[in-house]
Amino acid sequence: MIDQMQPQFAASIAANTDGYYPVAGESAFWLEVQPGMVVNRLMDVALKSCDVRPGALITERSYGTLEVHGEDQGQVRRAGECMLSELGVTLDDGYAPCLLTDEIIRKLDSHHAALINRSRTGMLVLGDDTLYTLEVTPAVYALLAANEAEKASPVRLVDLENNGAVGRLRLAGTDAEIDAAAAAVRHVLGGTRGCKNPEAR
Repeated sequence: MIDQMQPQFAASIAANTDGYYPVAGESAFWLEVQPGMVVNRLMDVALKSCDVRPGALITERSYGTLEVHGEDQGQVRRAGECMLSELGVTLDDGYAPCLLTDEIIRKLDSHHAALINRSRTGMLVLGDDTLYTLEVTPAVYALLAANEAEKASPVRLVDLENNGAVGRLRLAGTDAEIDAAAAAVRHVLGGTRGCKNPEAR
């Protein structure tokens, strides 16, 4: 559940979605399931039971991901509850996030920055920036991490990938901005409930 989408986060999602575009300030509910085709039945449940808009409907080889959003946080939360009820599960039945990579690189080399910018999905990273990188599974948790980081600090959202086996996030900024953002990411993911993730060591 994303309670209030931040400006860069919402813009990044809107630029990379085929559905109805979200805007800053709206709430969103993301759900990742296995097998992937189940997302079609779940989207049907959400749209028929609540006043929400569909933003993403993705089927990967093993996973399916969907997103609904809207201005009314209560309606968005209710849509999430209806989808989980359809599956016979609660939020606590999902896997807890497992951080695979959680690193800060300070004073990034300009050539390194240029390589990152060739495949970025968001803002530019510049030479001498501090870079934060995150890999997390399930992939959908990269979304929560990105939004909370932007709430906590005026970082630049460089890259956000939330589909497939792992989710990835890159943030750029000053040392202090990245330190604050990384602390927010670790706090929110560390406090997220769920079943033991098989990826956890």
